[in-house]
Amino acid sequence: MWDRTGKTVGKRSADRPVRAAGCVLWRRSEHSGTLEVCLVHRPRYDDWSHPKGKLKRGEPALDAARREVLEETGHHCAPGAALPTVRYLVNGRAKEVFYWAAEATGGVFVPGSEVDRVSWLAPAAARDRLTRQHDRDLLDAWLAVPPDA
Repeated sequence: MWDRTGKTVGKRSADRPVRAAGCVLWRRSEHSGTLEVCLVHRPRYDDWSHPKGKLKRGEPALDAARREVLEETGHHCAPGAALPTVRYLVNGRAKEVFYWAAEATGGVFVPGSEVDRVSWLAPAAARDRLTRQHDRDLLDAWLAVPPDA
């Protein structure tokens, strides 16, 4: 087992789930003031998802979430409310991803091999574009929380 601080509790590492963290990254449109959500396109999987990635050894989940947002989107962020943890299997091994709502505070996207595109979309359009159901469920959870919480 492990917790959001990145500390492991019991179990051998091969038995522990893969640990990752990410954010539902959002901003207010400069033109209309409406909410926009940032989705990342990963060419390796040809999918659209929220920015996320694996924790480094001993790294707290929130630090990993901030780092992954910056690496994948080029944007700094201000994390807010914790969102539900997403759990699923990858190649037969459990994966747990901690998420936060996070407001984008500035930055510029530069395409790379891991993420080649980002899209800032209204929540309904973002929901339609997301590839996986668990990412749509996460967006719905974010919509249930006031964005400035």
